[in-house]
Amino acid sequence: MKRLLIAGLAAIAVATISASASWMWLQSQIQMPGPLAENIELIIEPGAGLNRIARELKEASVIKSATVFRLHARFGGFSGQLKAGEYRFRVGVSAADALAKLVANDVVVRFVTISEGLTSTQIVDVIRAANGLSGEISESFAQGTLLPETYGFSRGETRTNLIRRMSQQMDRTVTGLWLSRAAGLPFDTADEAIALASIVEKETAIAAERGRVAAVFVNRLKRGMRLQSDPTVAFGVDASGPLGRRLRRSDLDRETPYNTYKIPGLPPGPICHPGRDALAAVLNPAPTDDLYFVADGSGGHAFSKTLAEHNRNVARWRRVQRSRGDR
Repeated sequence: MKRLLIAGLAAIAVATISASASWMWLQSQIQMPGPLAENIELIIEPGAGLNRIARELKEASVIKSATVFRLHARFGGFSGQLKAGEYRFRVGVSAADALAKLVANDVVVRFVTISEGLTSTQIVDVIRAANGLSGEISESFAQGTLLPETYGFSRGETRTNLIRRMSQQMDRTVTGLWLSRAAGLPFDTADEAIALASIVEKETAIAAERGRVAAVFVNRLKRGMRLQSDPTVAFGVDASGPLGRRLRRSDLDRETPYNTYKIPGLPPGPICHPGRDALAAVLNPAPTDDLYFVADGSGGHAFSKTLAEHNRNVARWRRVQRSRGDR
């Protein structure tokens, strides 16, 4: 009996040592650098199980052994936690790190940039062309309801969902800026602020000028003066985007709801999707009495408080145009 007990204990000890050695060997295998010789991106499709994922990683040379990868996933309790997506694997990534990436869903983040001042038509074109997004745009959206900025997304996100995120970001941004707006503004709603911000966005691309351009329009509204903004005229002619030509006298004379040479006050809605800075400028314009501005020939604008001064600035701009041979 004693011999049997000793033999049993010896067998248990051998098995324990063997299991311990196997575990140590497995750990050494999964922690060592893998065979990957250059960075790659690999797509794990939805529905792929552990066996398929291990095989695909082995075929892509991300891991050395599919068996070791599967054992590590099963012993660690991760076999049902691997997630689909697009993954970037670095040179020499270990099997352990590859598995951790799949469990954490550490997928490749793609980016799409929506520039300030784009129209809805232009934004649709950008989103449709973005590589990695899926599906068609199934919902319409109004002009001025999406916030232009750079958005990150994972491969497979739908275009409609991205647009919803852009809309939510605009709502949050406008709500925050509206709460800290200046007193005495000549409009009563956030929608009117967006409309005016869209005009400011199209009038200047110079960040330092936005507050002053906004002040000109705010001052004109307070005095009951027409805004006389060329971009609103262009939008009334073609709402899809830039005209691709200079405005003509016939455009300025055309009766449209957006021609601020003809209509008093603000147009019926935004003429583009304004960015955060243009919105902030409209809600807290620069402290100036300026009523006019015109291009100054250097990429910026010359501002003035009186019509006489403005006419001198216009004459100066005309001379610049003639010297350049502009027509």
